[in-house]
Amino acid sequence: MTRLLVLLFFLGLICCQTPSSSIPNLQSRIDSLEQKLSDTYKPGFGEFMSSIQMHHAKLWFAGIQENWKLAEFESHEIKEGMEAIQNYQKERTESERIPMIYPALDSINYSILQKNSNLFKKNYNLLTNTCNDCHRAVKFEYNVVKIPEFNPFSNQEFKSIPNVQ
Repeated sequence: MTRLLVLLFFLGLICCQTPSSSIPNLQSRIDSLEQKLSDTYKPGFGEFMSSIQMHHAKLWFAGIQENWKLAEFESHEIKEGMEAIQNYQKERTESERIPMIYPALDSINYSILQKNSNLFKKNYNLLTNTCNDCHRAVKFEYNVVKIPEFNPFSNQEFKSIPNVQ
């Protein structure tokens, strides 16, 4: 027992002998890493919104073609974009309004789960109007979202392809 106490005593002394010069070195490394983080590229608000706009259009074309798997994917991509804004654009006051879109996304997801075209169109309209409500709330009323009139994605098939067995 005495040997154990002596051993612990010496280990404690050794730990206390850690050079204090390592503290400034650690602080220097922390400062360097913080600088690298601040210099790391993060997309701007507009880049996020452009991506969301693309998924909004693709959601429409998937839904009207009753490609429910693709519609579900596109809806999820919109939600991910909104979450990314909340994560990477926290300092923007516009980010505070993002949660207003979630009920409309829930509605569109419900219509997708129901595989109901009429409900999808109604809830897509709700989603689009909610986007515009948000734009008005944050003084971007000049940025009006609407239902796409034509498909700009000629390199993507929106019809559901049946499973081949």
